[in-house]
Amino acid sequence: MENEINRRKFLQVTAAGSALYLGGSGILAVGANPKRSRLISPGCRRTKVKVARIYMGTSHGLWPKPKLNLKNEVRFYESEFAKLKRELSDVEFVVDELVTSAEQAGQLKGRLRDVDGILAIHFNIGVRPILNEILSVGKPTMVFAVPYSGHGWTGFGALQKQELGAKMECMLTSDYKQLAVAIRPFRAIHHLREAKILNVTERSFDEYARDIKNKFGTEIKRIEREQVLDAYNSIGDRQAKAEANRWIKGADRVVEPSKEEIFKSLKLALALEKLLDEEDATVMTVDCYGTMWDKTIKLPAYPCLGFTRLNNMGLGGICESDLQCAMTHILFQGLVGKPGFISDPTVDESNNSIILAHCLGTTKMDGPDGPEAAYKIRTIMERQDGAVAQVQMRIGQKVTQAKLVGTDLLVYFTGEIIDTPVSVDVDRACRTKITVKVDGDVETLWKNWSHRLHRQTCYGDITEDLERFCRFKEIEMVDEAV
Repeated sequence: MENEINRRKFLQVTAAGSALYLGGSGILAVGANPKRSRLISPGCRRTKVKVARIYMGTSHGLWPKPKLNLKNEVRFYESEFAKLKRELSDVEFVVDELVTSAEQAGQLKGRLRDVDGILAIHFNIGVRPILNEILSVGKPTMVFAVPYSGHGWTGFGALQKQELGAKMECMLTSDYKQLAVAIRPFRAIHHLREAKILNVTERSFDEYARDIKNKFGTEIKRIEREQVLDAYNSIGDRQAKAEANRWIKGADRVVEPSKEEIFKSLKLALALEKLLDEEDATVMTVDCYGTMWDKTIKLPAYPCLGFTRLNNMGLGGICESDLQCAMTHILFQGLVGKPGFISDPTVDESNNSIILAHCLGTTKMDGPDGPEAAYKIRTIMERQDGAVAQVQMRIGQKVTQAKLVGTDLLVYFTGEIIDTPVSVDVDRACRTKITVKVDGDVETLWKNWSHRLHRQTCYGDITEDLERFCRFKEIEMVDEAV
């Protein structure tokens, strides 16, 4: 596969890419006949993650044993990487070398400057000079060391506290499946650099966009209302009707919205995908509670079902022009290939929980290739208008809620879904709701709460993945519930 391809082309190609590192390829629902996607990985437009794979070993090391056959060690690891082929299908090892001296490592520096990250695999004692040379490049570096690989680990903690080791993380494990996990922060860095967010708004966001571009490489572009209308009018009614019928058929029940409202919503959904395609972008957000609203939506329909659809595809649809949540969404996709659930929280101290509610629910919270949750089609609660997916999420599921604030802070907490009030149709708050028992203390959480209302919630406890990413990108990470 070419290293760089136009997104419009790979959306039409069959199998592979997108969520393969999660165990399968994603599905893009286009009209009545969903197409297979060749997204290189969720939310990533066109290029593979560039990783340097460096095996570190010395010929003079006597531990774990004298005369360790380094080439045999490399062959063993190659066999382990082969087992992870699907999980690493979006990764290109642009540097792949056995390095046995600091001098040899120094000769690689020019080839390391353009990589997303370095995976340094520790073979035996005496590799610290090699590692020092690798770290001096200043690239995110993951050291992978199994038991009996040497005593270097005794100094890794101290090294991390030094300037040389500022961008070093370590995995000390006998679980070779963690080699794929080690790549995750590199993938997130790559995704953020590749991502392009389209923001339908009349508000100014230039300063934020400039800061984000400088720190992560992400582009944020304004889209005018007229561009959305043109895209909407270009979608054929027959195609939109087929897509609307597919959503109606898939729903447990259509409660309030008319068929005409659902039709307009899905016609807009197809228009949003078309805009992403034309702009070679990955995430769409609309100022639907702001400049795109004046007693009624200024667009042909509300974007909610369109956002759900994009999230299911491995792209992104974000409410209310919330650019910070859009960035967090991309981060989740890069780390674990899963979308975020944006929410307006409310607290219940009686069971140490927080209820996360929003009218925009995503039916594929496990990622594009995961199972689809049951849903009803409802109106937007506050406006009693539009069409949204009211989603039944999974009780017992661990979750992480987070928000990337600006460029140097990530606030988060973890918990477990203990109830989904949607199941009994609690007639309060937004349509999709989950009650999350907080791992820390909910009183501490609400007292620490800052940086406005919205957060993004992702399936799974992804704290360690976030910690590695934040270390590499020099971001402070704060657990609000502790």
